[in-house]
Amino acid sequence: METAENKYITVAYKLYTTEDGKRDLVEEATAEHPFQFISGLGTTLEAFESQIANLNKGDKFEFTIPFAEAYGEYDEEHVIDLPKNIFEIDGKFDNKHIYPGNIIPLMNSEGQRLNGSVVEVKADTVVMDMNHPLAGEDLTFAGEVVESRPATNEEIQEMVKMMTGEGGCSCGSCGDGCGDDCGDSCGDSCGCGHCH
Repeated sequence: METAENKYITVAYKLYTTEDGKRDLVEEATAEHPFQFISGLGTTLEAFESQIANLNKGDKFEFTIPFAEAYGEYDEEHVIDLPKNIFEIDGKFDNKHIYPGNIIPLMNSEGQRLNGSVVEVKADTVVMDMNHPLAGEDLTFAGEVVESRPATNEEIQEMVKMMTGEGGCSCGSCGDGCGDDCGDSCGDSCGCGHCH
């Protein structure tokens, strides 16, 4: 059996959540702008990769990942108050980027990158929701494999650079696209911020 590790895979899909028995479209990656990843590098949800990695070009798929294997339960303890002054640039509060509903890239004390959603801006604090936007949701993916082949060393190196913030825009999380920092070079999505 062929190993799935370090395969360059692109997929076109629709991602749905289900509420009250009705499917809600959350995200779509088209054949023209597919989601791309290299298996074995930990850049996607393990449950997503295990469903896709051994498929071939042209194979269609539909599967549901339970929330426990996706982004876990929504946790109220992950809604936190942060001091407003940490969002200052040159002594002034960054109201261009810090407003309710915006997704903000942050770094914890261990240097790990994470995204938080601004819930509210108060006089002295900013309320941030550090839960993943799809926490508590079962995820249904339906789509087709656009490409699946062994990854080249150059592709693996480029992906590692993106993962470490050295290349690409390395900016996104589910649904927030590239943001202002990437410009228009990546279209509607940067390829680094899809939901898996």
